[in-house]
Amino acid sequence: MTAARMLERLVGFPTVSRDSNLALIEWVEAYLDDHGVEHWRIENDDGSKANLLARIGPAVEGGVVLSGHTDVVPVDGQPWTSDPFALVDKGEGRLYGRGTCDMKGFIACALSEVPSWVKLNLKVPITLALSYDEEVGCIGAPRMIERLLADHPRPAAVIVGEPTLMQPVVAHKGATNLRTTVTGRASHSSQVNQGISAIHVAARLVTRIEDVMTELRAEGRVDEAFNVVHSSLHVGKIQGGTAINIMARECSFDWEIRHLPSDRFEELLGRVNDTAAELEAEMRQRAPETGIVTETLNTTVPALADDNNAEILAMCQALLGQGPAGAVAYATEAGQFQREGLPTLICGPGSIAQAHQPDEYLEIAQLEEGVRFMQALSKRLQRTP
Repeated sequence: MTAARMLERLVGFPTVSRDSNLALIEWVEAYLDDHGVEHWRIENDDGSKANLLARIGPAVEGGVVLSGHTDVVPVDGQPWTSDPFALVDKGEGRLYGRGTCDMKGFIACALSEVPSWVKLNLKVPITLALSYDEEVGCIGAPRMIERLLADHPRPAAVIVGEPTLMQPVVAHKGATNLRTTVTGRASHSSQVNQGISAIHVAARLVTRIEDVMTELRAEGRVDEAFNVVHSSLHVGKIQGGTAINIMARECSFDWEIRHLPSDRFEELLGRVNDTAAELEAEMRQRAPETGIVTETLNTTVPALADDNNAEILAMCQALLGQGPAGAVAYATEAGQFQREGLPTLICGPGSIAQAHQPDEYLEIAQLEEGVRFMQALSKRLQRTP
């Protein structure tokens, strides 16, 4: 099966993160069974979703893990000009469909080579690692990585196939989503001395969140490898209040911290929390029932640092003929693999500029380059002692 045909099958499964990915996983399992490839399913708590590990080659230490997430972001409200869950070739060198670049294209490149790989005399294995719920906080990968390290020979390196235009990426920021809820005291808006507006307090805290970025730049805490050179803090959603003439009792806002590998999430959050504690103390002098609570909406996705990756980077650069490695601002599962001591980088077909967009597409030339990389990788692993 060609990579394009494989991509057509994968895109046809509407694996939006809010829904199950089991239909796709079951199809891949059947495909692997047809070629005699061992595989292992790692389910979530209620069995509605699953990761999948598969090994081609001997059960020995070494080799490379090719990792990709099976879930995609929603298409709701986006002005698609074709069915997002049907691969469309409009004759312009692009394949359209949800997940084409992010990141079923990479998975298609790998799976399409399975029939060839099983015939090779691989000295070390190629392991496929397909995860669920990456798009909503990299939720599925940790238990997959845990199973990989507990039940299988330790791999030498990991390649996470997020879209990088087939250029190796060795660093990305960490990411954490948070929600802060401010509880004030409601009163008639003509009696401002009686109430405490949760919206007004929240606004002061939102301003503080932005000010932290200014502080980081002033302190020289930057990394020029990133297109946004500092850790970023951003408020994306806010809601509160019931009427214009009522001082709001509650206001909540959702925000994120995307931290450089050289910064600590806990320290950046601490700066905001210190201000929150000061504001809360002021509020409670007037109304003891008030307060400010911040909760994390996902486990912190660790950053990927440019570290312990010389061998896998050199191999990828040799296979691709690429120049210097890069860094990206978005977060991936790569940091989760690296956290467990596995040399890890990111490299996959397509551009992040098309990810999550209406009429998402993958250049056919990128898909073909991804296939060539898979073929070159397998040849390299035949020669590995």
